[in-house]
Amino acid sequence: MATADARRAASALNRLGLGARNGEIAALGDAESWALGQLRQRADDLGVFAGLPDSLDYLRKEAQLQQQRRALKREEAGQPAPTVPGKDGKPVNPLARLYARMFGADLRREASARWRLAARSDTPLAERLVRFWSNHFAVSVDKGPARLYAAPMEREAIRPHLNGRFYDMLLAVEQHPAMLRYLDQAQSVGPDSPLAERVDRRLARRADGQPARKLGLNENLAREIMELHTLGVGAHYTQTDVTQFARALTGWSLPLPRELEQDDVQRAFKFRPFAHEPGSVTVLGRTYADDGENQAKAILADFAVHPATARHLATELATHCVSDTPPPELVSAMAQAYLASGGMLPALYAALLQHPVTWAPQARKIRTPQDLLVAGLRAGAIDPGDKPQPWEGFLMRLGQPTFMPRSPAGYTDVAADWVAPDALWKRVQVGEALAERVARVGLDPRALAAGVIGPVLRPDTLTALARAEAPEQAVALLFASPEFQWRV
Repeated sequence: MATADARRAASALNRLGLGARNGEIAALGDAESWALGQLRQRADDLGVFAGLPDSLDYLRKEAQLQQQRRALKREEAGQPAPTVPGKDGKPVNPLARLYARMFGADLRREASARWRLAARSDTPLAERLVRFWSNHFAVSVDKGPARLYAAPMEREAIRPHLNGRFYDMLLAVEQHPAMLRYLDQAQSVGPDSPLAERVDRRLARRADGQPARKLGLNENLAREIMELHTLGVGAHYTQTDVTQFARALTGWSLPLPRELEQDDVQRAFKFRPFAHEPGSVTVLGRTYADDGENQAKAILADFAVHPATARHLATELATHCVSDTPPPELVSAMAQAYLASGGMLPALYAALLQHPVTWAPQARKIRTPQDLLVAGLRAGAIDPGDKPQPWEGFLMRLGQPTFMPRSPAGYTDVAADWVAPDALWKRVQVGEALAERVARVGLDPRALAAGVIGPVLRPDTLTALARAEAPEQAVALLFASPEFQWRV
């Protein structure tokens, strides 16, 4: 394979994919054809998600948990909150223990499935896109009500729509319990809706004269859809647009616990006409008639094919795949292709892959902590097993715990945020831990380096590997090398 072809193959696997496995670069063939072929495939989940609960299952189990918690609190009424010793000797509240007993195994299985899939996937470009969109529609599990639903949202709302219309993915995400919970949409009620009026009448009859919290709009979901998920910050919408959109979204909610006991509940989404704000709304100069659930869906459909959305999505994807400051000509080409297709994601991807800038030698991205660990697993043929705790622990140390960006904006995609001196030292330590898990039988570190990095491997790195005192030390040096730390 010519050097230029080998470099493109390395870029396809390491920058656009999840990281090359030993020998994949030499065997890839034409990089652009391979990449475009990945887009024609569904992201193969290898069956790792089989048997996991779906969101409706989690909602039902959560309702059962609340019943058990209420019973426990009734039993302990008037008594000091009991505690039992945990593994570290510190007291553990039995309510927390109840949660762990009911959901701990499921959460571990969710995490383990993602690690196994990342390490073994034969559709790594598609898998990268899944993770890109999952971060684009970020849900942070440090907010308790969303904790159970971030991983199912990736499975249920993002994977099935990876190669379809952006609108379909957008709608699936915004109606998912993860997003409804995370951005407090389930509590949003139209101020003039029948539900709000009924509550107002009830409060007016209160005999104690004490004020109570009135129902009303919550604008969080509307704001983040416009600012982060679709139009972007510079799209010239106003606070009035946000408020009007929030009015249209009222009624988008979840099944209640008592409804979950019924057999006819088939979705983890519920539209509540009683909570919907009546009347038309005007967003970005267009008026939308009151059509119940469809009012907000019509707004989302227009957002999905708005020029500002096209540019926002193109900029984010180009930043993720090519450069921290993607060339304007690449962003423009991607946005134009997206709009011309009517908002089809394959058109956005193809414009990225067919642009010469994507394959230029200067294109490169830092490996975020998650990228780094996944690339190490793939390069070292390391089986992540069914216990995710070590890998999640590494991510916690490196500052990128799974599904916990602590912001709806998701994790940053810029090198400056991941290469502080302390972070670099932690990366070296994680590289050493990964190297200890690489099988020693038949291990040739220099051949491994050539097999997973390809023509960008520097002579200085090869020399350092040759001077290493033991194979595992050489592999640790490989994982700590600049060539491995960057997606080039």
